[in-house]
Amino acid sequence: MRTRAVVGLAVLAVVGLGACAPEDDSSASSTPSGADACGKDKLAVTTAGKLTVGTDKPAYEPWFSDNDPSNGKGYESAVTYAVAKKLGFEQADVKWQTVQFNTAFAPGPKAFDLDVNQVSISEDRRKAVDFSSGYYDVRQTVITTAGSKIANAKSVAELAGAKLGAQVGTTSYTALRDQVKPQQTPAVFDTNDLAVQALKNKQIDGIVVDLPTAFYMTGAQLDDGKIVGQLPSSSGQAEQFGFVLAKGSKLTGCVTQAVDALKADGTLANLQKQYLTESGAPELS
Repeated sequence: MRTRAVVGLAVLAVVGLGACAPEDDSSASSTPSGADACGKDKLAVTTAGKLTVGTDKPAYEPWFSDNDPSNGKGYESAVTYAVAKKLGFEQADVKWQTVQFNTAFAPGPKAFDLDVNQVSISEDRRKAVDFSSGYYDVRQTVITTAGSKIANAKSVAELAGAKLGAQVGTTSYTALRDQVKPQQTPAVFDTNDLAVQALKNKQIDGIVVDLPTAFYMTGAQLDDGKIVGQLPSSSGQAEQFGFVLAKGSKLTGCVTQAVDALKADGTLANLQKQYLTESGAPELS
């Protein structure tokens, strides 16, 4: 969830190109067949014996810890290593590389095997890349600072007159535009850090981000930060974060199988309890 204001429209154009890419319903994303179909020696990875994983820099809490994806701390780092283990890779076999958020799901070849960066699964993005099954169900949230004009808002309608912002190319921006439907043009930022600075400078009244990031921003980045509340779910199906893979990747089915196994055995739930404290965020009506 990061970018640069002047290139915002260009990034959106790139995402749009993804929506024009031909849809591929190949069997690469289906459940692998055969007992050892997902064995380490059978996986089509970019570097033999290694699992190459992309994420953006900086790597934010609570998804990562100390801006170091390789330490295994933070929800997405921990989930990545759990998936890697299911695929037969030791922690030392996981190779991290920096991949800008918006380029991860843009059309074209990938230098990574999978990317983990709070990327929401969407049908438009599926036209350009593959996704694993979801490893986290997410809700969008509005944050502000104590004493602001929306600090005590209880409903989405009370946010309509506020100046709100979000990071370009994210589902947070989409939720701001389509659910809040603000009367003022939303502010668009290249990174969440820039959005936080704008809130500190009182250039905006609030920011729309996913709930775990909202906890981090209000707890660590803002001296007087406050969670206004969670936006209502826009549909019956929860928004989910998924691992990004190249379109038609032969790894997709195996990564999905690993995620599903971690969900079934309670690993994902335990990691969420450990890293993603979701309390104190009321729901907006």
